[in-house]
Amino acid sequence: MSGDEQKLLETTGDVCHVVRDGEPVAQPAWSSCRLLLTDRRLVVAQNGSKRTIPHGKVTIPRDDSAVPDDIDTTGAVTLRVGSSVLAVTATDRDDFVETYCRANLGGAVVLAKHPAVVGGVVRDEATWSKAKFALEEDVFRLRFPDGDQLTARIDDVGTVEERTGTVMGSQRDIVAVEHTDDQDRSVETHISGTPRHASVAATLFEHVVERREDDHELSETESQVLMALYSGVSPFEMADFVGISVDEVEAIYQHLLEIGAVDEVRTRTEVTLNAQGRNMASEAMSEQ
Repeated sequence: MSGDEQKLLETTGDVCHVVRDGEPVAQPAWSSCRLLLTDRRLVVAQNGSKRTIPHGKVTIPRDDSAVPDDIDTTGAVTLRVGSSVLAVTATDRDDFVETYCRANLGGAVVLAKHPAVVGGVVRDEATWSKAKFALEEDVFRLRFPDGDQLTARIDDVGTVEERTGTVMGSQRDIVAVEHTDDQDRSVETHISGTPRHASVAATLFEHVVERREDDHELSETESQVLMALYSGVSPFEMADFVGISVDEVEAIYQHLLEIGAVDEVRTRTEVTLNAQGRNMASEAMSEQ
């Protein structure tokens, strides 16, 4: 390891080879390995051999067909390296996926458009620009060449959407990340670049959202309250809007506070939807 290469993780783990040299593995299975993760590469050592996987050679498959249904990849990261596909997980690290994505994407120069959408309204004047992507403990940053900078809490990401579109004259994968800005507005930041940039960014932000969710079961009325908040209904008007009593609204707000879907603004009756709540409301609306 060179002097300026930073070691991030060294531990035991498991690896499952799904495709080798373009050919599906007949009976893929997990096997033990040693893992060394740095800011430049991942080294997988097993059975006396080592495989070095530079971050720049990797994309993360975004479709379920890359791994057979009977292979449990919970807590693993699936890597496409050339014509091979493998899944890797660390046995004593709960958040290996996020750690790997941070190592792979942190410091990369990506293409970004911010804010691409404000309050649900597309900003036609927004343009794509190069930006340096930085990941810190609680925030992600985009630093633009003109000196502008976006700083957002990574746990404030509400929804993540993948699409394709024209970026600087080329068709590219785009990751639309919804979050709040420093004016407490719901905005979307669009991130693109190489296929590696897009696949790792999508995996990172989806992992953040999934990690935050506990599959809370909401009643029909609780879903209605969430959707009303998402649509801009004032907390003080909620009882009349939904058709329930003020006491029932208070009880629902308390439950939403307990599951982390809203933040308390004042001691009584006023709450504001946060990232998890926006994501839950979006899912509830899509089920209507």
